[in-house]
Amino acid sequence: MTATSRPQHMVTRFAPSPTGRLHIGHAWSALMAHDAARASDCTFRLRIEDIDGARSREEHVAGIVEDMAWLDIGWDGDLVRQSERLPLYQSALDRLKAMGLAYPCFCTRAEIAAEVAASASAPHGPDGALYPGTCRALTDGERAERMAKQPHAWRIDMAKAVVLTGPLHWMDEVRGRIDADPAAAGDVVLARKDAPTSYHLAATVDDADMGVNFVLRGEDLLAATGIHRLLQALLGLPTPLYRHHPLLAGPDGKRLAKRTGGIALAELRAAGADPLALARDLRAGVFPVGISLAGA
Repeated sequence: MTATSRPQHMVTRFAPSPTGRLHIGHAWSALMAHDAARASDCTFRLRIEDIDGARSREEHVAGIVEDMAWLDIGWDGDLVRQSERLPLYQSALDRLKAMGLAYPCFCTRAEIAAEVAASASAPHGPDGALYPGTCRALTDGERAERMAKQPHAWRIDMAKAVVLTGPLHWMDEVRGRIDADPAAAGDVVLARKDAPTSYHLAATVDDADMGVNFVLRGEDLLAATGIHRLLQALLGLPTPLYRHHPLLAGPDGKRLAKRTGGIALAELRAAGADPLALARDLRAGVFPVGISLAGA
């Protein structure tokens, strides 16, 4: 196959977080991943990204399953839950520690914000100010002493990591070759204070372990793919083909999000919407009144 052609046996996935009800944008993304696999009689998986114990709710897991069934989106194999895969993430984190690429971070969000605000030369990335590297400079003795007393996250030493991997790239089905720039994200978190992993580490490990070789997801995660490509290189994991699709926006022009409500599938179901007609329209790029492509 060519660099941007789809794998012969495709494995795609839909990976929602159970922190709220699915909205119309989720349905659009799920259908794209589902249909890509089904068009070639291939595999579509469902993964619940429930590592955020403070926000994940069991009723939202049930809601995701209900919404998928309502739209007639079936998946292959067992439902995968990240909360049941913590040893996999710990193993990957231990490997990065052994390589000297992970360090404990004791900073609170308030402390990081204060340090960034006090520095006129604070580094910035695509999403704003980067972590200033406060805990990177601690000695081994200081780290050991503080780890025994304080909660801590684990961050990647990005400067060391990019030297080790050298230049990297990945392939997007629409955009073609994209040179990875993980350094633009700074020393991202690998494991949180309140969770033994992070989105970046868990998603990268899961895609490889589940055999996912074609990742369809929103373009809001385009920058994150550079981080995932770095982790794949460090951990010796395969790199999928990617496709980052446009996001949907509500009547206010802002992209749909759980925190802003969006148009929940449960609301459409309660209002008597025809799921087959809704799925047909979404596949054709026809969205409910007030919904459009973000930026269009």
